[in-house]
Amino acid sequence: MNSDTKQPVNSPSATTPIWLVMVFAVLFYGGLVYLDHHSGGFEPQVYAPYHSLAELEAAQPVSGAPNPFLIGQAVYNKPTCVSCHQATGAGTPGQFPPLAGSEWIAEPQPGRVIRIVLNGLQGPIEVKGQNFNNVMVPWKDVLSDEEIAAVLTYVRQNKEWGNTAPAVTPEQVKAVREKIKGRSQPFTPAELKTISPAD
Repeated sequence: MNSDTKQPVNSPSATTPIWLVMVFAVLFYGGLVYLDHHSGGFEPQVYAPYHSLAELEAAQPVSGAPNPFLIGQAVYNKPTCVSCHQATGAGTPGQFPPLAGSEWIAEPQPGRVIRIVLNGLQGPIEVKGQNFNNVMVPWKDVLSDEEIAAVLTYVRQNKEWGNTAPAVTPEQVKAVREKIKGRSQPFTPAELKTISPAD
């Protein structure tokens, strides 16, 4: 047999071009880098057998009393607050003010924000230098004192949002509810400014 006889291109001994191997290698490496920077579609702090951060937190040992922050997170996302103020607390531009970094949320005493949640709010309000003019619905007939205290604690202590105000207790909510029990109208921002946050 003549040694100069060439094998057909589609024969089993044909080799894959090196450039094609290199293209696949680069694409594979690029995919790995992308997954590494985007957590591969998973939350980076969650490992098997858990699938989400909420599932992981629910599996943590109970240390006695319920955690008001976690209860408040659940109330916030019922949906109640999340519908207007968003999961990030950033609000809806031009419509609903942000809770993240809000000076109203940051007040050391919660008297004003408790009133807002109980009876609602209407009228022009400035939050973080932006103007809003919409209506917040009242929650006094929907949420208990414990739920209002928990959701306000969640919002006021949500470090991811830049909030570090003190927690709110059910006793504080109950006291404010008692003071305004005869009121049916929502508060206005101008009216709230005349009320001490400690009241």
